[in-house]
Amino acid sequence: MTRPARVVIDLDALRHNLSRVRELAPRARVMAILKADAYGHGIERAARALGSANAFGVACLEEAQQLRDAGVRKPVVLLEGPYSGAELPLISSLGLEIVIHHAFQLDLLESARLSRPAKAWLKVDTGMHRLGFDPDRTASAWRRLLECESVARSPRLMTHLALANQPGSAMTGEQLRVFDQICGKLPGERSIANSAAILSLPASHADWVRPGLMLYGVSPFDSGTGAEYGLQPVMALQSELISIRRLRRGDPVGYGANWRCPEDMDVGVVAAGYGDGFPRHASTGTPVMVCGRQSAIIGFASMDMLAVDLRGVPQARVGDAVELWGEARPIEDIARSAGTVPYEILCGVHKRLRFVEHGEAQDTVSM
Repeated sequence: MTRPARVVIDLDALRHNLSRVRELAPRARVMAILKADAYGHGIERAARALGSANAFGVACLEEAQQLRDAGVRKPVVLLEGPYSGAELPLISSLGLEIVIHHAFQLDLLESARLSRPAKAWLKVDTGMHRLGFDPDRTASAWRRLLECESVARSPRLMTHLALANQPGSAMTGEQLRVFDQICGKLPGERSIANSAAILSLPASHADWVRPGLMLYGVSPFDSGTGAEYGLQPVMALQSELISIRRLRRGDPVGYGANWRCPEDMDVGVVAAGYGDGFPRHASTGTPVMVCGRQSAIIGFASMDMLAVDLRGVPQARVGDAVELWGEARPIEDIARSAGTVPYEILCGVHKRLRFVEHGEAQDTVSM
C-alpha cells in the first residue's frame, strides 16, 4: 500500500503567479528564480510551467546543468557567479550568464580563454553587505568587465534589497538612492526587485525583476498571505488519518508528553511528520484541515506522524483527507506557528514524498 502523504503541485497556479508578476511590472523582463529545486517544487517542472519567463536564476552550476539537460534553452543566470576558474569552460559551453560580485571573479575571467564570451551581471552592494562590489569600486569593476575578452559586451547591473519585505523602510530608500547614484553614470540594463519589491515598490522594477517566493504563491511579507496579493498557492502537502483514538482527560499525546487531553476526546494520527518536511517545532494549535474542516495539531510532530485534535471534526474516519498546507490552509500560517519563514518549509519538503502534478505539464512557450 502506498503511503498517503504526498505533495500536490498546481502548475496552473504557477503560471498564474507569473502572469501576476507581469501585471505588476509590465515594462520589466522577468528572471524567474528556480534555485533550491525551485523552492522545493521541482526545478524541471517549474521551468516547464514558467516557459514564458525571459530567464531563469539559479544558485549554482549543478542547477544550471540540470536545466540544460532538461532541454531548457532560455538564458540561465548563475546568481553567485563562478566559484572557481575550473567552472568557466562549462559555463561557457552551456551558454550561462554569470553574476560577478567579487574581485577574485574578475581575476578568473581575465585569465580565462573561453570558447565564447559569457554574459555578465555586475552586482553592487548598496547596503545589504552580503555580496557585491562596494559603491566606490563599482565603476572600476564595470570597466574591467567591459574590457575583458571573456565577457560579452554591455554587462548588466544589479543589487539586492535587505528590507523590501518591510514596506516604507528607510534602508530600502537609501539602497535605491545609492544604486541610482552609482549606476546612473553606467550604461546597461538594471535589476533590483525581488518578490517583495515587485509587490510593493514599483520604483524598483527597472529593466528586470527577479521573482522567487511569489511565483510559488506565497507572501514575502511578515504578515498576510499570498492570496491577499492575487497569488495562488502552488504546493499542497496532503495526507490522511491513519488512526483515531478515544483518549481520556489527562492522557498525554506524543513525545515528551508535553500535551495532555483537557477532556475525554478523539485524537487523530496523520501519516506525515518532520521527515516529510512538516516543521517539528510547529506549536500545538497549528491549524490544519481535516475533512475540509479546521483542526489543529497537538504535541510535537514525529518523524512520520503527527496528532490532530478531532473535537471539531466528529465525523472524521480513518482514511479521511488531511491538508497540512495548501489552498485551504496557507503555508504562511504554518511558518508563523513554527517560528520560521515559508522559504525554509518549502525548501525542506522531503523527496521521499510522492509529487503529483495538476494542470498542464508543458508550457506552450519554448523553454
